[in-house]
Amino acid sequence: MSDSVTSVEAPEIVVPEGVRLEPERLLDLYWYMLLNRRLEERLVNLYRQGKVIGGVYRSLGQEAESVGTAYALEARDYVSPLIRNLGSILVKGAEPVDILKQYMAKGTGPSRGKDLNIHFGDLSKGFIGPVSMLGDMIPVMAGVALGNRMQGKDSVCLVYIGDGGFSTGASHEGWNFICAQRLPVILVAEDNCYAYSTPTDRQMGNRNMVDRAVGYGCAGVQVDGNDVLRCWHAASEAVSRARSGGGPTLIEVKTYRRKGHAEHDDQRYVPPGELDTWEAKDPVARYERWLLSEEIVDRSQLDQIENRVRAKLDAAVDEAEKAPMPEARTALDGVWSTPRWTAEHPNFHDFAAEIGS
Repeated sequence: MSDSVTSVEAPEIVVPEGVRLEPERLLDLYWYMLLNRRLEERLVNLYRQGKVIGGVYRSLGQEAESVGTAYALEARDYVSPLIRNLGSILVKGAEPVDILKQYMAKGTGPSRGKDLNIHFGDLSKGFIGPVSMLGDMIPVMAGVALGNRMQGKDSVCLVYIGDGGFSTGASHEGWNFICAQRLPVILVAEDNCYAYSTPTDRQMGNRNMVDRAVGYGCAGVQVDGNDVLRCWHAASEAVSRARSGGGPTLIEVKTYRRKGHAEHDDQRYVPPGELDTWEAKDPVARYERWLLSEEIVDRSQLDQIENRVRAKLDAAVDEAEKAPMPEARTALDGVWSTPRWTAEHPNFHDFAAEIGS
């Protein structure tokens, strides 16, 4: 059943009734959103310099929903991001230098140059690398949640899906299983208005994805995805529900992708004026205004946070650019199972010599 539907028209931050966060935690949210945005800006610069391998997928305008929902998790919980959920893994402890090395396919990066963007995970920090953007991580997280239950753990899993990805069979099968088993999983369904270049209302019959919660038999809530406090509050309630045995929750976040699908996408399909409309709802600027209006910080303190972010990223970019590319002899490390290419294999030495030449 749908628990509640929150208006997405509010122009400024709305503090949910009864919500109290310490100033330090309120500034945490700002730090992660700003770090998310500035890190992506650095990645774009590196991409245009030819230093990024593959594409760059911006989350400009969506930082609040990634940061806010992931901030509701604890260290024992797990998150599985998609390409626009960089903020969620920053919250879970991913370091900018590792993300930069990953995008640049460096030999000392998380996947040692074998994969790109945020296709990597760190179980020690509680985030699981995506294998696909098209719904496959929902059944994967179903398995993680079921495994935790079988081991007697009370961990909660959070997984994201886009409006286009939520129209795939993998999404349905995975979420249906999660709901049938009452697994402690939260699904954040992102309505950012486009599935690549297809408007949401042209690829799904029900304009609000939260309406699907009734059919699945799970709790559902719709929130303003550009309001970081609303996102955090909705996810916090869903975490409490899941951990107490109340089952899964579908959270629909209404937001907007202000850049193309990737840097190569010129957004020629976007109607005139639409980008300006959503820029006025920018989640970082809205939150800044709220922090200042509530006198939680002053402008000088925000400038100090900006300077800290800049210094952190300056050091991260410098280290990433100096990092070596992977050596040819490491091409199969971590790819094949250990017994297949051990020294006992009859062709091992010939093969190793070939790839090392």
